[in-house]
Amino acid sequence: MDEQGVLNELVRLSAFLGRPENDYSILGEGNTSAKIDEDFFFVKGSGKYLCDAQPDTFVKVKLKAAREILDKGPLTDEDVKVLLFGACADPETKLRPSIETTFHSLLLGLPDVNFVGHTHATAVNCLLCSVNAKEIVTGGRIFPDEIAYCGLEPMFLEYADPGVELARCMRANLNEYIDRNGEAPKVILVRNHGIIALGKTAHQVEAITAMWCKVARVLRGAIAFGGIHYLERKDVERICHRPDEEQRLRHFK
Repeated sequence: MDEQGVLNELVRLSAFLGRPENDYSILGEGNTSAKIDEDFFFVKGSGKYLCDAQPDTFVKVKLKAAREILDKGPLTDEDVKVLLFGACADPETKLRPSIETTFHSLLLGLPDVNFVGHTHATAVNCLLCSVNAKEIVTGGRIFPDEIAYCGLEPMFLEYADPGVELARCMRANLNEYIDRNGEAPKVILVRNHGIIALGKTAHQVEAITAMWCKVARVLRGAIAFGGIHYLERKDVERICHRPDEEQRLRHFK
């Protein structure tokens, strides 16, 4: 896909994630990104609405420069602003990249991750803002399609200040997650904040977001009916690697 094709897909993805009927994001919530190549990516401009996404909603950013911000040591808000503008491909741009640009640059460096969608979906945040969020999320998986679309398990992060601090927290947890599961996460859940979906394609980000919103609703219902019955890990791993599931997910593009 050429640069214009990537941008077109990102616009379409962003508008979908911002649809009011989906209840994923309202107003200026959430942000999205897409990798152009090994050097550049697009990310939503700060304050822009996903539902109103247009080509000029996004800023072209240098991947390496954005990622290097994470190694700069203590930074003030003004420092971050200057560094984000400095990472822009066009030094004359007036649109500041999203405050979450650094974690997008980190995630787009993972294998087979070309699109990232971060939303504040109500169904998911009802769970993530609860006192038992970590115990519920890390307790296990609950139904086959959750596993097929969203992987062995989500990566759960405690709340961190949005921006560089959150990206550093994410980086610190990624290697441990990959070592434990043998693959990168498809879903990252941040306590009191929201959901991040990672996909090879824009459609995968849409589907993963939708499926995890269903997971959150089913978890709420299971609790109301007396408690959650998690699948055993051996069954989770079986579902994740069943030949028929892999065949079905070939259409998951």
